Amino acid sequence: MGNSKSGAVSKEILEDLKLNTKFSETEIAQWYENFKRQCPTGRISKEEFQNIYSKFFPDSDADTYAQHVFRSFDTNDDGTLDFKEYIIALHMTSTGKTTRKLEWAFSLFDVDKNGYITKTEVKEICTAIFKLIPKDELSALPSDENTAEKRADKLWKFFEKGDNDRVAEGEFIKGVMENEVALRLIQYQPIK
Repeated sequence: MGNSKSGAVSKEILEDLKLNTKFSETEIAQWYENFKRQCPTGRISKEEFQNIYSKFFPDSDADTYAQHVFRSFDTNDDGTLDFKEYIIALHMTSTGKTTRKLEWAFSLFDVDKNGYITKTEVKEICTAIFKLIPKDELSALPSDENTAEKRADKLWKFFEKGDNDRVAEGEFIKGVMENEVALRLIQYQPIK
């Protein structure tokens, strides 16, 4: 039936991706063919991912951010992304549902993967996000967001926590969903 379209994608992975992404069976099969062509081993390394990711931000330094994105999707910590992890990454960073995107954003900010976010981790990710902003857009930023540190401080204040406190996933999602400025601060949207 539908499996003929999917080529070498296993039925289990295909069904899982159809259930958890916006992609159709045909789209998943096309993504798989391209993935296999570019990554014949069936895995993509952190370096390959960084190279692909940097093409989306030609006027910026996307390496640090790409490393964090990679880490957040390398769910089995083997230093590579398989096809399923890669498709989930594409889906979550492009068109995932808001709550799911925020769950992913939390994992991005949870650098040490301990289930909590600290102010130090917020600064680390805000620094990586800040590097994505082209130099010619920096002057348009509000004065309380025109450095990575100011951006991190502003975001941290939304959680009403002390400098040494930590934020759990539920608090993070609730805090960001209830505040458009916080939502804007956890990402970079080109001005164009």
